[in-house]
Amino acid sequence: MARSSTNWQNLVTVVSVLILVGTEVFGVALAGGWALAGLFELGDAVAYALMGLFSLLSTYVVYLLWRRAVHIEPIRGR
Repeated sequence: MARSSTNWQNLVTVVSVLILVGTEVFGVALAGGWALAGLFELGDAVAYALMGLFSLLSTYVVYLLWRRAVHIEPIRGR
């Protein structure tokens, strides 16, 4: 059974996209939680809770992006 090799160019591409998009998605999640709590005057505790909730949602979005990116740009040779 032959061991498949790593396609480094695809790996670098996928990781680069995830860093770029992930940073933006987490930034939007944190800013959105802070802005909603400030807009409705909900207090610091609710702001942190919203930021945490939105960060979990953004983690899921980045995970979905990882799955799609690896499907399009396979990391392992076939």
